[in-house]
Amino acid sequence: MNKLIDLSPKAAYDYLQNTEGSLLIDIRSSMEYLFVGHPVGSVHIAWIDEPDWEVNPHFVAEIERAVSGRYKYAAPKQDAAVVLICRSGKRSQEAGEALLAAGFERVLHIEEGFEGERDEHHHRGTLGGWRFHGLPWEQC
Repeated sequence: MNKLIDLSPKAAYDYLQNTEGSLLIDIRSSMEYLFVGHPVGSVHIAWIDEPDWEVNPHFVAEIERAVSGRYKYAAPKQDAAVVLICRSGKRSQEAGEALLAAGFERVLHIEEGFEGERDEHHHRGTLGGWRFHGLPWEQC
């Protein structure tokens, strides 16, 4: 069985720029994606979302559709490289394991996530994450 690959935000950005067939999926809730911001070019598919905060039962199928829609692969689970990002890198590990169990072969996750861990004042974005490293992002 394949293994989930961990990447730093900068390594993930480089990977996405230089790997054909790679796709960045932001798996945070809709509110996080819209109001906190998200990486430029990412596709939003929530792993857990409001109002019930339960795992999305269609997550794997939605990822497969997103990959197929972008690259028109005959075998998206084998041909695509799916890079996952969440807030701090924890949910993306769970979601990545689910994709691997469903047959995806190249699944990577961004260890620090979009905002990183909380600092001593319980603020995110000061210790790590996509934004902290100055990578391209936007918000609504």
